[in-house]
Amino acid sequence: MIKILILLLIVLIGLCISPWLVGNTGYVYIAAGDYQIETSLVFGIIALIIFYAVFQILEWIVVTAINLMLRSRFIPHHWRRRSAKKHTLMGALALAEEDWPAAERAMIKGADNGELPALNLLAAARAAQYQQKIAERDQYLNRAAAQPLAANAVTTTRTRYLLKQGELTLARVELDKLSPTSKSKAPVLKLALELHQAQEDWDALKLLLPILKKRQILDDTQLNELNIATHSALLQAATIKGEEALEQCWQWLPRSERNQSQFLAIYAMGLCRFNRKDQAMKLLSKKLRSSPEPTLLQAIPEITTAQDTEIRKELLKYEVTHENNADYQTCLAKLYQQTRDMKEAKICWQNVCRLEPTKASWLALARIQEQLGEQSNANQSYRQAANL
Repeated sequence: MIKILILLLIVLIGLCISPWLVGNTGYVYIAAGDYQIETSLVFGIIALIIFYAVFQILEWIVVTAINLMLRSRFIPHHWRRRSAKKHTLMGALALAEEDWPAAERAMIKGADNGELPALNLLAAARAAQYQQKIAERDQYLNRAAAQPLAANAVTTTRTRYLLKQGELTLARVELDKLSPTSKSKAPVLKLALELHQAQEDWDALKLLLPILKKRQILDDTQLNELNIATHSALLQAATIKGEEALEQCWQWLPRSERNQSQFLAIYAMGLCRFNRKDQAMKLLSKKLRSSPEPTLLQAIPEITTAQDTEIRKELLKYEVTHENNADYQTCLAKLYQQTRDMKEAKICWQNVCRLEPTKASWLALARIQEQLGEQSNANQSYRQAANL
């Protein structure tokens, strides 16, 4: 609508000024050497417009002819590029369908003349990995590594494949090239976590823990479980290495973690290994005053002997509140066995079998009943253990 109004306005303006143009045509005089041109101003303007239009047409013809010649020269290249796109599309569809042989063939065909050959080669390597074609997979990865900006992606991919293959040492060599830090991408950090866990490299996991926490790679529950597993393994390894290593590992722990029963129990058993039982008993008694946690209850019978009466008094304070606690009852049962109080041990094992019956608890009860001469009850307990 606006265009029509503009055209109508131009026509009206032309009608208004046309009488004036007819009466005042103007005059143009051009002299060049022996040539002279005389004409009206209106004709001169029209001639210039026609000349410009002819010039534009000639320019378009020349440019079109040049483009046609250049395009015809590079037609094979365009064909190859178009074929590469077709093969890449077919390969992507085959990957989606998990048709690994077809995906590998299509991606390799599209790699040579494709716009992003690194993507084709990585996809072909993935297809080869699923077919367990290790040599071909490594060949594709080596070719992809030569492409610009693809080195880190290839190293990450190679590390992941070697880890799945079980080649942990080779995978670690590749991972070290990436040098995981707090600035690394999340997939690299997850890969480092998985590889360190597979290798049981607890020292490396200890260094990785702050990074995982900072980047929020794991949720709070997973991070806490990993922290407990890592420091527990480090403490156990230090116990084997020697007293100095144990103390060093213990002092490395933050104060809040040194108060956790999981670590305290391992440290106390390590102290007993190096003839420092008194210190271990003090630590256990102090922790026991706050709460008899399951890990602590499991460690106490491993450390104490029949002569350790103080810690037994601490435990008996919870006899009423923890009557229905299976870990507490198990701990008491083992302590009563140490003092040869079989009747009390039998009562505790009966409570354990009532609360959380297991094959081990039924067998322990059966042995106590045999020692007390209750053969009929012992046979019944053995049958309960056999049924589990």
